Amino acid sequence: PQVNGKTEYYAYVIVSSQSPYISLDELRGKTFAFSDPLSNSGHLALLWVLQQRGETAESFFQKTIFTYSHDNSIQAVVDHLVDGAIVDSLVYDALVARDPTLAAQTRIIQRIGPFGIPPVVVHPDIDPDLKQALLDALLTMHQDPQGRRALADLHIDRFVLVDSSAYDSIRQMASALRGWDEAP
Repeated sequence: PQVNGKTEYYAYVIVSSQSPYISLDELRGKTFAFSDPLSNSGHLALLWVLQQRGETAESFFQKTIFTYSHDNSIQAVVDHLVDGAIVDSLVYDALVARDPTLAAQTRIIQRIGPFGIPPVVVHPDIDPDLKQALLDALLTMHQDPQGRRALADLHIDRFVLVDSSAYDSIRQMASALRGWDEAP
């Protein structure tokens, strides 16, 4: 997908706008929400940042939780259930566009990335004709009024082809953090 003219996104570390924290370092020893064990922007990206500092989530934070959605992580910060969270910039920006009070209740203290926007994928054994039909439908839906409405509802400009190298940074982080995707 392409969003706001770009095919990349970020991981945002957020805190409550009422909190005194202005950097990741200030969250040491605090409570923190990860969005999902299998999420790049809601887990892997921050684990990698911490690893670069010689830390782990367990050594850096007093307590961590998984909320199992970026929306839930944002809400956990708003409700002061945790001191900070890491969330997908696309989800955060879409929620703020829909509810500007979220921007007033939260503050972004770090951006990690950019990363290639998550791709649309199909099973490798899918019928080649069906695969091509799906590809054609996705790549042209922005040219159709109904397609444009559907894309607008998803906050997507259009679907575009991207090179696999757009995901190299994620592959490199995952490789450096062997076992990162093992659910707790």
